[in-house]
Amino acid sequence: MEIIDSYNKKMDKNKNNNFEICARAIIQNNDKILVCYEKDNDHYFTPGGHIEFGESAKQALSRELKEELNISIKKYSFIGAVENVFIQNGKHHHELDLVFNVEAENVSDKSEEDHIDFLFMDIDRFFKEEILPIVLQKALLKWLKDKKMFWASQIYDKSILY
Repeated sequence: MEIIDSYNKKMDKNKNNNFEICARAIIQNNDKILVCYEKDNDHYFTPGGHIEFGESAKQALSRELKEELNISIKKYSFIGAVENVFIQNGKHHHELDLVFNVEAENVSDKSEEDHIDFLFMDIDRFFKEEILPIVLQKALLKWLKDKKMFWASQIYDKSILY
């Protein structure tokens, strides 16, 4: 309850606060994981993006991977979910990430968009870099070992892996 009370105190009802639902892909190639980064930031995140109103998570994931990398999903499976509350550019965001293990055709790390790039990062490096949200990075470390579905939550700087 303390985290929720702290969260509510930080939220200003007059600010533009955002609730977002995203579909995220974990794409592996040998001992590497595909990561994305914005060219003007110093952190990484997993490929995927926002689910648009009326769109299924699979449709969103397919659309995002096609737009970002020009790849098609061959096979996918839901592996977990992460809740993330954070501040970006002065705005509060509450994001729910639905995470899928994805096998894709013609996998490449060549970006189709100007503002982002991709790279296949070896797993050891993946767990040393800043991959956002941090709680997803922790959940993936556990998932890679036990392959059990996960639920994790990060409210600002408090992380909980269930």
